[in-house]
Amino acid sequence: MNYQAALEYILSFTDYERSPAALYSPANFDLRRMEELLERLGNPHLRARAVHVAGTKGKGSTAAMIASALGAAGYRTGLYTSPHLHTFRERINIAGKDIAEREFYTLAKRLKPEVEAVNLGHAYGQLTTFEILTAMALTYFGEAKVDFQVLEAGLGGRLDATNVVPAEVAVITSISLDHAEILGDSLDKIAGEKAGIIKPGSVVVISPQQEEAEMMIAEVCGEKRARLVAVGRDVTWQKIAADISGQSLRVRGLLDSYDLAIPLLGEHQLENAATAVAALEALASCGVTIPAESIVGGLAEVRWPGRLEILSHEPLFLVDGAHNADSARRLKEAIKQYFDFQRLVLIIGVSSDKDIAGIAGELAPLSTVAIATRSRHPRALAPSLLLEELLKHGAYTELTESVAAATRRALALAEPRDLICATGSLFIAAEAIEFVKGIPAEIYP
Repeated sequence: MNYQAALEYILSFTDYERSPAALYSPANFDLRRMEELLERLGNPHLRARAVHVAGTKGKGSTAAMIASALGAAGYRTGLYTSPHLHTFRERINIAGKDIAEREFYTLAKRLKPEVEAVNLGHAYGQLTTFEILTAMALTYFGEAKVDFQVLEAGLGGRLDATNVVPAEVAVITSISLDHAEILGDSLDKIAGEKAGIIKPGSVVVISPQQEEAEMMIAEVCGEKRARLVAVGRDVTWQKIAADISGQSLRVRGLLDSYDLAIPLLGEHQLENAATAVAALEALASCGVTIPAESIVGGLAEVRWPGRLEILSHEPLFLVDGAHNADSARRLKEAIKQYFDFQRLVLIIGVSSDKDIAGIAGELAPLSTVAIATRSRHPRALAPSLLLEELLKHGAYTELTESVAAATRRALALAEPRDLICATGSLFIAAEAIEFVKGIPAEIYP
């Protein structure tokens, strides 16, 4: 088995990232099959302490910040996130380094007979692509003897494959109505799914939430006798300065105050930074030594590409993975706040299961030219359907069938003082980065 064969094998299973999700229920997302697979592998997920991060927005950024600070404190730290930008290997990372191709396919080869044994039994349904990747990550971390594993939930929380890990700190970032057709049609239902990651006696850190979401999380904390730390109330932050290279803030935690500089743009990243600090302090309250200078140093060095990332200047070329109306609104506010430009050339493509009208309504009015396109992802919406929505907002609109073509067109249209922004999904951002930086795309079956 080589790397490409490993990818083909893993993607031969049900992949809810690439196809419409089934009913979100224990029948389809049965954690017992993950538990059986991990038991066959020697329970590698129990070898390291864990921080578990769920939420609608900011969970990846927050997880990356926590992992970076733990690394700065001298702890060998594994980070598991999804989706990826350019390669599946990005999802499984130790000490800032992605798993190597050889390590990836060697793990896949080792897991294959155990996966087949679990699936042959048919007791709890068939393992999925995400579950196999999660088992690979947990095995990789366990065998590498990491001190900590920081795990980003894939979908929801309660039934997510990552929820087999007994994390002593659970983090729930801001919750909004996303994946409502799967997780529930109200904030309290979605919050209930996210709160499913809370373990008895753990510490739970929450980003600022709408009232009904916070009430649901607090109720679960009470049932599980978990200690709740609310960012915005127990831990607060104040913005100090910002420019296109990054921003600075002061966080007042429960244990200390921190003057931070982060290389990530957007007001929401200040909230994410405060949430990461609260999570690190929660670990400290569990007996982990994390010096304040490690928190400061770790957050200063964090990398999280594809989110308000500047690729080039003259014209400025910005990419962002905004994929719902709320994140599109945050992107619009960031564009107004951080950038001085003459015209906005918008490259936009969305997934077919997203709030197309909401995303277009936030971004199209700001643009001079909007280029509707599509990513290579199977769930990408046809550009012609997106074009109809963009035209409602009066922008001059064009259509292309690929991000590469859209990027070439945007670069041809833009003057030096214009701003190009590629957005609508993380897949659009990734393909724009690949085009501009010459990164080869990973080929999937």
